[in-house]
Amino acid sequence: MAKRLFDIFLALAGLLFFGWIILFFAFVILITTGKSGFFAQTRIGQYGRKFTIFKLRSMNDVNGEKVVTKPGRFIRKYKIDELPQLYNILNGTMSIVGPRPDLPGYYDLLTGADRELLKLKPGLTGPASLKYANEEELLATVKDPVWYNDNVIFPDKVRINLNYQQHRSLLLDLKLIMYTIIGKKPNEEYFQ
Repeated sequence: MAKRLFDIFLALAGLLFFGWIILFFAFVILITTGKSGFFAQTRIGQYGRKFTIFKLRSMNDVNGEKVVTKPGRFIRKYKIDELPQLYNILNGTMSIVGPRPDLPGYYDLLTGADRELLKLKPGLTGPASLKYANEEELLATVKDPVWYNDNVIFPDKVRINLNYQQHRSLLLDLKLIMYTIIGKKPNEEYFQ
C-alpha cells in the first residue's frame, strides 16, 4: 500500500512538472510526422497480464521501414519518450520502480523460480534498465542483436530484477530513482 501511495504521489508530481514537456513533444511529433504524438503498445505486466503502455512516438514509417525521427532521436536520448508512462503508473498498471515491461514473448514465457518476477508491477525505471540504459547502442554493435538480447541481455535482466525483488525497499527505490534522474549508472552491487 505504501509503494502504491508513493507511486501515485510521484506520478502526479511528475505529470505536473513534465506535463507541458509531454504535450510540447506530442505536438512537435504531430507536426513533423503527421501522426499522433503518442504511441500505445501491448506489454506484459503484473501476473503476466497484458496492458497498454504509452510513450511518445519516436519512429515513423518510411517506405515500409521504421525510422527514428529527428525529434525521436532527441526524446529517446533523454528518455522523454517514456514520460507518458506516468499515466500508466496512475492507472495502476505500472510502478515507478520495477522491471521494465517487455513485449509478449519474454516475461510471460518465464518458467520456474523466474516467474516470481511476474508478482512485481513493471516499472518506469529499475536496476536492469539502469545497467542497460544504452541497450540500443549495445545491440547495434553485435552481429545478431536478437540472439544477443535473448541469450545474454534478457537473462541478465531477469537475474538483476530477481535480486531487486528480494531486496526491494523504499530506500532502494529512492536510490534507483536518484540514479535515473542524474543519469548515472549505480555501483555493481545493484546488479548482483
